[in-house]
Amino acid sequence: MNQTVQPPIDDEQDELEFANTPNFLTLFRILMVPIVVGLLFLKNPTWDFVAAWIFVAASITDYFDGAIARAQNIVTVYGKLLDPLADKFLVVSILIMLQHLERIHPVVVILLICRELAITGLRALASAEGFVIPASNSAKWKTATQMVALPLIMAKEDWLGIPMYATGMTLLYISLLISLWSAKDYVVNFFKKAKEARDIRREKKRMKREEKRKLKS
Repeated sequence: MNQTVQPPIDDEQDELEFANTPNFLTLFRILMVPIVVGLLFLKNPTWDFVAAWIFVAASITDYFDGAIARAQNIVTVYGKLLDPLADKFLVVSILIMLQHLERIHPVVVILLICRELAITGLRALASAEGFVIPASNSAKWKTATQMVALPLIMAKEDWLGIPMYATGMTLLYISLLISLWSAKDYVVNFFKKAKEARDIRREKKRMKREEKRKLKS
C-alpha cells in the first residue's frame, strides 16, 4: 500500500495541539455529563430514557477516540489529561445522581467511587516511580459491564418486555464484584513493577560506581 510521506512535525507543538478528532470526542463526552444529569433531575420516564441513550452515545465515544488516536498515532497533552477525566466525570456523576434518585444503594456508590480514586492514585504513584500499570482484562470487563448497567438503571421502566432496572442492577452488582477483584490485580501489579523498577535503578547505580572505580584505578 502506498503511503504519503508527511513532513516532519515539531513534537512539542503536536503534543500541545488540541484540534484533533480524539480530543473533540473526549470534549463531547464531558459536555454530555451535565445534559444527562439535568435530564435525570426531571424525574420523567421519557427523559430518563433519553438520558440513557445520551449516556450510551457518550460512552461509545470513549472507544472511538482511543481507536482513532491509535490509528493516527495522535498523542497530546490534552488527551492524556482529559480522556481519563471524561470517563470519571461521566460514571461518577451518574452514580451519584442515581443514588440521589434512590435507584442505587449509597454503599454501592461509595465502593465504586473509592475504587476509582484508589486506582487513580496508584497510577499516579506508578507514573512518579517511572512505570505504567496497564488496564487488566478484569478492569476492561468491569468498564463494559458498568457501561451497560448504568443506562438500564437510568431508563428504569421495562421496554419491549425487558426488565431494564432489574437487569441493570444485576449487571451493576457484577460490575462491583469485578471492580473489587480488578483492584487487587492493580495493587499486585503495582508492587511487582515497583520492585522491578527499583532493582533496575539499583543495578544502574552499582554499574556507575564500578565505572568510577575503574576510571580512578
